[in-house]
Amino acid sequence: MPKIDVCLVDDHQIFRKAMIRLLKTFNRVGEVSEASNGEECLLLVKELNPHVVLLDLEMPVMNGTECAEQLLKKFPNVKIIVLTMHDSEKYMMYMLELGVHSFLLKNTDPHELEKAIECVVDNDFYYNELLNSVIHRSLRNKAKERPYFRISPTLTEREKEILKMICSEINLKEIASRLSVGEKTIYSHKLNIQAKLNVTSTVGLVRAAFEMGIIP
Repeated sequence: MPKIDVCLVDDHQIFRKAMIRLLKTFNRVGEVSEASNGEECLLLVKELNPHVVLLDLEMPVMNGTECAEQLLKKFPNVKIIVLTMHDSEKYMMYMLELGVHSFLLKNTDPHELEKAIECVVDNDFYYNELLNSVIHRSLRNKAKERPYFRISPTLTEREKEILKMICSEINLKEIASRLSVGEKTIYSHKLNIQAKLNVTSTVGLVRAAFEMGIIP
């Protein structure tokens, strides 16, 4: 399997050094670079073009939110995993809608960190209990608001089938194999589904699938 280059962005030097030592033990992780704030991160990504950015939210000079906005605009192929100490629904839902690829608590198990890095590269996102909790909480809070009527987007049965598989972390190549079609066909289906649901990322598809009751 090809190596995954990672950029770690956090303003705490002791945490960075410990994380770098851990990252270098992961089988698929290649080069590891480090930055102490968002501005340094943007310069490093431009220079080194890493596959994954592990991004802290609370930093001086340029915080994680501003950095993620710039990364997604200037380097759309880079996968972003936000590292956080708190499961703040407000910030996490904003970042998900922005287009980040996953969230991890800073005290997460090393095995989950390794899995998340591989999943965002292979499947475009990593769906875990933290995301599940935040999305469900957001939907419960939305249900308490004043109801309104809207026309639900209509997906074909094939699109629903593909959406369910995407939400199960099955990559596009495997979906194509299971449905006996070309990978480009599945990619086109994914783009059509995103357009119908008005989302721009795979994590956005997961949230929309929850809202529509396609996944529990």
